[in-house]
Amino acid sequence: MDSQKEALQRIISTLANKNDEIQNFIDILNQTLKGVQENSSNILSELDEEFDSLYSILDEVKESMINSIKQEQARKSQELQSQLSQCNNALENSEELLEFATRSLDIKEPEEFSKAARQIKDRVTMASAFRLSLKPKVSDSMTHLMVDFSQERQILQTLKFLPVPKAPEIDPVECLVADNSVTVAWRMPEEDNKIDHFILEYRKTNFDGLPRVKDERCWEIIDNIKGTEYTLSGLKFDSKYMNFRVRACNRAVAGEYSDPVTLETKALNFSLDNSSSHLNLRVEDTCVEWDPTGGKGQESKIKGKENKGRSGTPSPKRTSIGSRPPAVRGSRDRFTGESYTVLGDTAIESGQHYWEVKAQKDCKSYSVGVAYKTLGKFDQLGKTNTSWCIHVNNWLQNTFAAKHNNKVKALDVTVPERIGVFCDFDGGQLSFYDANSKQLLYSFKTKFTQPVLPGFMVWCGGLSLNTGMQVPSAVRTLQKSENGMTGSASSLNNITQ
Repeated sequence: MDSQKEALQRIISTLANKNDEIQNFIDILNQTLKGVQENSSNILSELDEEFDSLYSILDEVKESMINSIKQEQARKSQELQSQLSQCNNALENSEELLEFATRSLDIKEPEEFSKAARQIKDRVTMASAFRLSLKPKVSDSMTHLMVDFSQERQILQTLKFLPVPKAPEIDPVECLVADNSVTVAWRMPEEDNKIDHFILEYRKTNFDGLPRVKDERCWEIIDNIKGTEYTLSGLKFDSKYMNFRVRACNRAVAGEYSDPVTLETKALNFSLDNSSSHLNLRVEDTCVEWDPTGGKGQESKIKGKENKGRSGTPSPKRTSIGSRPPAVRGSRDRFTGESYTVLGDTAIESGQHYWEVKAQKDCKSYSVGVAYKTLGKFDQLGKTNTSWCIHVNNWLQNTFAAKHNNKVKALDVTVPERIGVFCDFDGGQLSFYDANSKQLLYSFKTKFTQPVLPGFMVWCGGLSLNTGMQVPSAVRTLQKSENGMTGSASSLNNITQ
């Protein structure tokens, strides 16, 4: 019966996952159909605008050519009218002179005849008819303003849609996820020397497979990539996966997107558990600071809420500082006494994980490590067999030591600006590194018998965390060489719990 139920549960889970995949694909199809309609409408509008622009240019060119023809017509007409007027005047004067010369032939007196002849000679010499060019200054030809748009018509007849680059192909084998960086590599299905650049888009998701349409983050865009690979660095891996897609662009238009690729970007993400932290600590997500008020502010807020709207007489039901609001997770009691401790809110049950811690410059004392959930509310990190840590003390004298089960190992290294914590749960190893140089500070070798929680102790100062980090490649390499070479820490190592 139980085996049948388990088999049925697996079938139900498989069907639910398949239904989810189909529903997501339906959402993709609906979104694509909507995109086709919207994009088609936009393209038609752009096509109308482009042709209207062509019509406008043709109208402008036509108007300009018409004006040129009219101006040439006016110029030639003016030249010919002026020449015609001069010829008419010259002809009129010449006809008058001809008539006078003809009359002069009838003069009988020699003296008058001689006088008239001299006048005629002088007038002929000065007559405009003999200085007039009888060649038209301009011709009637207008062939220099004729047009032949046969080539332009051919060009217009070859109008077609822009050549769109084909979709690139992302090669998952060539993609690399390491050191909180992702390198995406792609290639073109065929050579295209007109490609100017590429556009890479990515987004974080917690779903494997095809990108989800609903309840997803927006695509982030990286433009103007000249090569066929790109590396995103300094990422926080706060999701299980990342979707990637790329498109090629020539100088005119962007092509189709590549098929999306989903890469796994899993890393440990946790916040600080404010519900169980010591009241002398002010906790906000990934930051913790020493609070010398000792929770008095929280107590006054609680009292204020309880007494709101009541008289000044204390209510017999009012809770003391010991009756605090219940923890959200309710997994443990709040640390108290001299255990100025706060734990992470996410347990480590398997695998290899890494996070970093940075202390404020004026922090007097702090510890960084891991602990079982069973760590007592009065217990300090490293003083029981349920916690492992390194401790920094800058009060009165400077000390740097590894602690476990109330045993101390002094560390003869400089306290780094940031401490990297590597936890290999299955391998039973907890190592601390200089986060900048990746120098090994100390390693515990043990066997974890329960899930562990990141643990932090702070006094007079503060710590900030950086989570969502992969195990750095340098740390992985050091771990391989360090295993079996930790004899100097034998006083604290090899303790099984």
